[in-house]
Amino acid sequence: MTAVPESTPLPDLLDFAPDAAIALLQEWMADRGEPAYRATQVFGRLWQRPVDSFEAMTELPKPLREALAQSFRLSSLELATRQRSNDGTEKFLFRLHDGQFIETVAIPDGDRMTFCISSQAGCALKCAFCATGVMGFQRNLHPSEIAGQVRALRMLEPPIIPTNIVFMGMGEPLMNWKAVSPSLSLLNDARALGIGARHITISTVGILPGIIALGERPEQFRLAISIHAPSDALRKTLMPVNTKYPLAEVIEAARQFDRRVTFEYVMLGGVNDQPEHAAQLAQLARDCRAFVNLIPLHPGGSMGFTPTSAPVITAFAKALRARGVETAVRRSRGLDIAAACGQLRTERLGRRAPIASDEDREIHIA
Repeated sequence: MTAVPESTPLPDLLDFAPDAAIALLQEWMADRGEPAYRATQVFGRLWQRPVDSFEAMTELPKPLREALAQSFRLSSLELATRQRSNDGTEKFLFRLHDGQFIETVAIPDGDRMTFCISSQAGCALKCAFCATGVMGFQRNLHPSEIAGQVRALRMLEPPIIPTNIVFMGMGEPLMNWKAVSPSLSLLNDARALGIGARHITISTVGILPGIIALGERPEQFRLAISIHAPSDALRKTLMPVNTKYPLAEVIEAARQFDRRVTFEYVMLGGVNDQPEHAAQLAQLARDCRAFVNLIPLHPGGSMGFTPTSAPVITAFAKALRARGVETAVRRSRGLDIAAACGQLRTERLGRRAPIASDEDREIHIA
């Protein structure tokens, strides 16, 4: 008996960067004898004025909508949970088509609305203080699931529109560069989501090939590096990735990056918050002209660590500034909800065994 081959899924228009999506639609329209403007008309309903189906594109003739639905997909993220903090921060848990879950956080601050988005389901890096690391790595996200988080919040009633994007949700974005790169184009391109490059920050633990790839893009995207310890000896105990990418190599990559870099530094009580740590961190920051962002540990995702007290954080910041390093202390948000990265997913789903295919383990640069 001959096995029936599995059907190939239809291409998802939300997985293509703007130029590629428009070219694909133009070719498809030309093959059908449709006017060329139909391609940009359809693309405009993907991101700028998003709809959840081709049928909802009522400005198109019905036969054209039906033909589009037979040739392409429009994926969507299912909103599983929505939580709102007393400070206005909102956290969203999205269910993906295969049963995986990812988190997105919307953080209002005056006239700014920052989205913290995910790039992977879970994370393989196992940083000692991170709730996402508890669940292990599940899989890389597709562009439709990365930029799609912004699209999903844009489709709410009323919509939530970001001014800023930070890749500081679940996962290591530079270990999923194959999908993150087109997602950056979708976020930034005026024909798609139209967010300024300087308002989009990619956060990494220091994945060197990804930092190089990001630096080769012409847009002025921002880079944040999770330092969290100012020496190899301490950093190895907190971040196993430091064995592969030692601190000296990460600092050199930051020095070569042609835009200012931010150091992210989670304050762990009695672990990395002593005066000698401040002196070491200041030297690293001066080496590559980095801005330092001190982050109070979110108690909800503390993983057994104790948050550094406010007076100690203040003294640590003062010590950095005294050494000529620009420093800010991030204000904790969402303390009354499960706003620590990965916390809501872990609370709702428990700890799942990691699922890591050979393909998803690789850093995709091309």
